[in-house]
Amino acid sequence: MIYLASSSPRRAELLRQIGVEFRLHATDIDETWRPGEDPEDYVMRIATDKARSALRELGESADRFPLLAADTTIALDGDIIGKPADLAGCRCILERLSGREHLVLTAVVLATGGGLASRLNRSRVRFRPLSATEIENYCSGGEPMDKAGAYAIQGKAAMFVEQLEGSYSAVMGLPLFETAELLREAGLAPL
Repeated sequence: MIYLASSSPRRAELLRQIGVEFRLHATDIDETWRPGEDPEDYVMRIATDKARSALRELGESADRFPLLAADTTIALDGDIIGKPADLAGCRCILERLSGREHLVLTAVVLATGGGLASRLNRSRVRFRPLSATEIENYCSGGEPMDKAGAYAIQGKAAMFVEQLEGSYSAVMGLPLFETAELLREAGLAPL
């Protein structure tokens, strides 16, 4: 049994997929990108901050179970592409991703009595060129509105993905290979 510091249904689904029992404890932190911050440093900082915030909020309860936190971000041309604030932002993001390759960075942090351990997954995703109509229809359907990079690879946006180099589960929001590694190293092997 672990705590999952997330409100993401995708992360919960992925943990269930590998047989990990968990309790949800979502936490809210400031996810502002700092000027000059490298995207890899950013995603690691956010995942670590989520873990630390959840540990503070849980107090003594945190001593009962390990805690897992994760964060996913999209990097393109050195910029972090976050979640769209509105339909116009969704359109703008997908126009930038259209016909191009971007980097999906997913950091996972496991907090145990021994401290924090972390892993970073780097996956590359190439979108085929998207028409204005496809972008409009996808954005207006609501699916991309709470997703980094304005898309869900496990949803309708799967038809945009021309190539994936890396981890499908990491692009969804939780790298299962790295997560299982952290759990095994902590003596919590899922299998």
